[in-house]
Amino acid sequence: MMGEILIGSLVIIFLALSMRTVRPTERGLIERFGKYNRYCEPGLVFKIPFIERLTKVNITETMLEAKPQQIITKDKLNAKVDAQVYFKVKSSELGVKASQYNTNNYEWQIENLARTTLRNIIGTLSLTEANSRRDKINLELMKVLSKETSNWGIEVVRTELKEIDPPMDVQETMNKVVKAENEKTSAIDFATAAETQADGFRRAKIKEAEGLKQSAILEAQGKATAFKLINQSFKGNAQLLKKLEVVESSLKDNTKVILPEGKSLVNVIGDIAGVKR
Repeated sequence: MMGEILIGSLVIIFLALSMRTVRPTERGLIERFGKYNRYCEPGLVFKIPFIERLTKVNITETMLEAKPQQIITKDKLNAKVDAQVYFKVKSSELGVKASQYNTNNYEWQIENLARTTLRNIIGTLSLTEANSRRDKINLELMKVLSKETSNWGIEVVRTELKEIDPPMDVQETMNKVVKAENEKTSAIDFATAAETQADGFRRAKIKEAEGLKQSAILEAQGKATAFKLINQSFKGNAQLLKKLEVVESSLKDNTKVILPEGKSLVNVIGDIAGVKR
């Protein structure tokens, strides 16, 4: 009875030591006597206690911080630079094996490789260029890291250049330059607006003057026409007056006027003077 209990206990202990689980975010490698034996997918895994060893490898995306460092730019300025690298171990058997057997500590090596690569890239750029070409720097950094880590079973997802901080005195100078540029732009905008307003006012005055000129022309033409009509009327009246004066003179000289039958004296005088009725 004791023997059965002992055997049962040993079996339970054996099973407890031999059963392991691999999570969906992991992959497993089993070594037997220090030599690679097999690859483990997520789920329940059995290994021989004391003979086989299970190594679990995380395959999820990981963010690694490339710590700040001082980098000398092309224009001889010390810039404080740091970055972030996002990567993951490839989930295939070859990728997981490479991450364990082709490099000693891939996270430490990726960090140092990123720092070295940043020094090489930014060292060829001026401080202004480095700040304006962040996307280019990120792409170049990712390209180098992807190439160098391909044999480690690593996939570089993306890289992010966080900060490029110049020395304090340079930063103050840059802030003054930016402020001056902003003030210059504001002054140009103000001058443009004032010029536009003045041009609009000038155009309005020109329109107003043209209107007054046209009005004066029309008024002058109207007066000229009126004077012409008055002159013509005056000329006609003067001729009529002259005829009447002649009639009056004739009557004063006792000129005899024979009245036609059926006409009055007034009508006859009018006919003599040439007055139309």
